Amino acid sequence: MRPERQVRRIGHRVRGLVGAAALVAASALLVTVPAVSASAHNSVVSTTPAEGSVVTEQPGQVSLTTNDELLDLGTGAAMLVQGPDGLYYGDGCAVIDGASAAADVDLGEAGTYTVIWQVVSTDGHPISGEWTFDWQPADGVVLGTGTDAPACGGDVSASAVPSTDGGSDDADGSDADAAASVPTDLLWLGGGVLVAVIAGAVTWLVVRRRP
Repeated sequence: MRPERQVRRIGHRVRGLVGAAALVAASALLVTVPAVSASAHNSVVSTTPAEGSVVTEQPGQVSLTTNDELLDLGTGAAMLVQGPDGLYYGDGCAVIDGASAAADVDLGEAGTYTVIWQVVSTDGHPISGEWTFDWQPADGVVLGTGTDAPACGGDVSASAVPSTDGGSDDADGSDADAAASVPTDLLWLGGGVLVAVIAGAVTWLVVRRRP
């Protein structure tokens, strides 16, 4: 066979193998993206009552909804409702339902109430935060009675700095860091797969051409 034809045939094979390598790298990225995304903490998308809202009727319960399923481990979930008098209203025991958590409550005297919450994210890590709302009961509304300590969530800390969506800054920061690391991780993975496949293809061609 003439040398020019051999070169062309080798060139066609190399291009085909490079294309196959690119396909393998793309497939690896598609498999990795959901796994990386799943490792990020949940983030709060809404709360009831809403942050900063004015409530005039007994809400019956407080709740929050996140962007993904929450883990119901039987422990680790609590929603403490603290009134302006420093007392806690409701038992603080949170019920998990899919991506939401809720706790029953009857509010007491008028003023600003703080909901201090902790749940277990879909990645298995606890996340926490707090939000506030104003309670201005209408005439005739029956008020609840507060307690010095709730039945659930005694170890939940109120020190988490609240964010605008009812989550803590620590949880939001972890989400941002995880999101920022995704593109770099995927580039390294895809590049590594591509280089490995090309190196294998070149080695195969060299060995095949030996007499």
